Amino acid sequence: MMYEKKIPKDLNCGMSITLEIIGGKWKPCLIDSIAKGIRRPGELHKNHPDATKRVLNLHLKELGDHGVITKIIYPVLPSKVEYFLTDFGKTLLPLISHMEQWGSEYMPVFNELQKKKLKHV
Repeated sequence: MMYEKKIPKDLNCGMSITLEIIGGKWKPCLIDSIAKGIRRPGELHKNHPDATKRVLNLHLKELGDHGVITKIIYPVLPSKVEYFLTDFGKTLLPLISHMEQWGSEYMPVFNELQKKKLKHV
């Protein structure tokens, strides 16, 4: 039985659509990695060791379902799988790049706020 959310998603605004497609801790990272040529599932797992294989596989499936990536299964033994960005997926690259840039720029501010927060606990 599939899990069904009690509150339906509101997909009537651009932000909701964006978050539906790239929301999730690892989706932007996966898009970035695939764009940089890391295409095999094992390589993606090694590149993101803090993520469980189950979560990465779920995010890869969702990105495929949303048309962001395509999965190619080569007819060889042992089986070989690679992920590629679709043309639609490539349109997300400027957004992912801006997210990375913004995060890097404000990392010192964020880290300082985290230190202050920990002192008050």
